[in-house]
Amino acid sequence: MTKPDSLSAGDYVKGILAHDRIVLAQAITLIESQARRHEAPAQEVLRQILPLTGTARRVGISGSPGVGKSTFIEALGLYLIKKGHKLAVLTIDPSSIISGGSILGDKTRMEGLSREPNAFIRPSPTAGNPGGVARCTREAMLLCEAAGFDIIIVESVGVGQSEVTLRSMVDYLLLLLLPGAGDELQGIKKGIVEIADDILINKADGENKLAAEQARLYQQSALGCFMPVTEGWMPGASLCSAVTGQGVAEAWERIETFYSELEPKGVVAARRRKQMLDWLGDIIRDMLLRDFYHDPAVEKAWPAVRKAVLAGEKTAVQAAIGLLAIHHGNLNSEKL
Repeated sequence: MTKPDSLSAGDYVKGILAHDRIVLAQAITLIESQARRHEAPAQEVLRQILPLTGTARRVGISGSPGVGKSTFIEALGLYLIKKGHKLAVLTIDPSSIISGGSILGDKTRMEGLSREPNAFIRPSPTAGNPGGVARCTREAMLLCEAAGFDIIIVESVGVGQSEVTLRSMVDYLLLLLLPGAGDELQGIKKGIVEIADDILINKADGENKLAAEQARLYQQSALGCFMPVTEGWMPGASLCSAVTGQGVAEAWERIETFYSELEPKGVVAARRRKQMLDWLGDIIRDMLLRDFYHDPAVEKAWPAVRKAVLAGEKTAVQAAIGLLAIHHGNLNSEKL
């Protein structure tokens, strides 16, 4: 187990710039820590490495559990490493209901990729965060960029709001689907298809080939019903088999085309600027919530307020207004 207190901020930065994967992992542990004593060193590390970030391809991959995301990422990762790239994979693992930590399933499913010296795989627990994306994934991406990784893949758990959250931190979002997992109606679900830059039907091999092609046609038709999520880019639907490797190289060529067409137009840079503002808003909300719940006056009033709500003596709105008034110093907890 890595210990966030074992190194100074300077030690972390030195190790990251030396491409030390062990120190990089320790630095991510530091920024993921919710302990107050780790905030200052974590922010100092980020401050020092920030000028060295922003050069990597940031690719998001999502899809429902069982669609083969990990198998596809490993196949794609091994292909990219053979082409001379350095790849960081940030997999967002469901949290253990007992420890709250990452189950680490994705790393064990990418055994071949995890052995590559130019690959770095980091599972992070969702820790109950909405969207299934870890609280500090954005910061982890910056650390990986400073460590010299030129491609960063972020994989979400693919449930509920996860695709929307992932969309807010990557340049390009690829949605993986299964052949035969739905019909025409699946292809027009708003909120999923409309935020993807491309759709890939995985497991398009063997007896699945016909169903995969039908699914591709459905999805391609559905894409025509939506405004493209990225200005100047028309999403498409393709086939792939992560097991056989068919379609993996073509999937990356499609991503390269995305960057070659849109980077010169400033589209990627504009998206990242907007994402920075979204990130700022997320941090402010997190800090406000933490300050509210850690306010001694709120903690003192909380048991009585909870009891009153459960007994039907106060509505949730009345209780919230009262607690916020206490937090802002406009009401004594004894008078709530």
